[in-house]
Amino acid sequence: MDYDVKDLKLAEKGKLKMEWAERYMPVLASIKEKFAKEKPLRKVRISACLHVTSETGNLMRALKLAGADLALTASNPLSTQDEVAAALVKYHDVSVFAINGEDKKTYYRHINQALDVNPQITMDDGADLVSTLHSKRKNLIDGVIGGTEETTTGVIRLRSMAKKKVLLYPIIAVNDANTKHLFDNRYGTGQSTIDGILRATNILLAGLNFVIAGYGWCGRGIAMRASGAGSKVIICEADPLRALEAVMDGFQVMTLKKAAKIGDVFVTATGDKTVITQDHFLRMKDGAIVANSGHFNVEIDIPALEKLAQKKRKMRDFVQEYTLNSGKKIYLLAEGRLINLAAAEGHPAMVMDMSFANQAFCVLHLFRKGKDLKKVVYPVPEKIDKDIARMKLKTLGVKIDRLTAEQRKYLSGWLEGT
Repeated sequence: MDYDVKDLKLAEKGKLKMEWAERYMPVLASIKEKFAKEKPLRKVRISACLHVTSETGNLMRALKLAGADLALTASNPLSTQDEVAAALVKYHDVSVFAINGEDKKTYYRHINQALDVNPQITMDDGADLVSTLHSKRKNLIDGVIGGTEETTTGVIRLRSMAKKKVLLYPIIAVNDANTKHLFDNRYGTGQSTIDGILRATNILLAGLNFVIAGYGWCGRGIAMRASGAGSKVIICEADPLRALEAVMDGFQVMTLKKAAKIGDVFVTATGDKTVITQDHFLRMKDGAIVANSGHFNVEIDIPALEKLAQKKRKMRDFVQEYTLNSGKKIYLLAEGRLINLAAAEGHPAMVMDMSFANQAFCVLHLFRKGKDLKKVVYPVPEKIDKDIARMKLKTLGVKIDRLTAEQRKYLSGWLEGT
């Protein structure tokens, strides 16, 4: 078995970490048990480009128990938990190509190594694996049945490919499942982003002006948690409907140019590029802290900050101090990469339980029906979404009502009125 991880001696620590996460992933555990009995993915080749965390480790175990041949690589150079990568190799026979802190060249070499299994199914988080497959490894495309995509940024890229008619196999947008983005993006990103900022800086959030660029589901979650910690939350948005929603939710809404002058902490969560620019850096207060919670490190114009700085130094792990010509200092966290995964551990297992249940079921759905699908981006089948919600409720000990036959008939009819 081929692999490239930091140190196999870390495997025992990774094994325990995965066991701890598994305790809080009961839905995936039940799927794992079912997969182990039925082996529905026997000998199916899967290339996965995901954050190599303890939660992802449990997803890989589920797919391995289903009979799949797996190759896993990281979807971000700083998100890999090296102990989990080692545990998957040593204890679960998963080919892992991921090392925390790897450079860009190694990152793409690892993606190519994951593709060397000649996949029938791809799993992506950000679409780097899919884009590599479509640009540099097109010889493998004919063998691919379909793929899944985990995050908003990746779905945007893939929909662009589909619109331009260059997407060569069907993709299921796992990110868009209600049991994913309503919970993972909101509660997971909200909590883990705050966790990453606090681990990196150890600041007190109470009383600070906390500026969030973007009020999608991730931005909503961050705003909720920052507000709960006592911060004065400011939202910056380009979409009028989202901006209006932020106002109605009780937050200040203003342009980023205006917020730059008063913000203490800045977090980007837009999925777009060059959101915080040179102009914003020049307007910021001395000591401003800047972080990113979007998938790629392009939301903060780091090259512009580098040019503005007369010197820089590492203050703490994941904290880089930039001193501008004026003497003002700006602190960039985690190299502008995903703060929740670079400086913390990403989303809690309890919420990833649903996200990765979606992944597991969608992989099985693609294997069974992918050959009949068009080369576009599909939503998660509604049945899968609702089944996962029911499974999660059951694990929480929550029972809900069911519609009667009369109620179902009423909701599907039109004749009965006042």
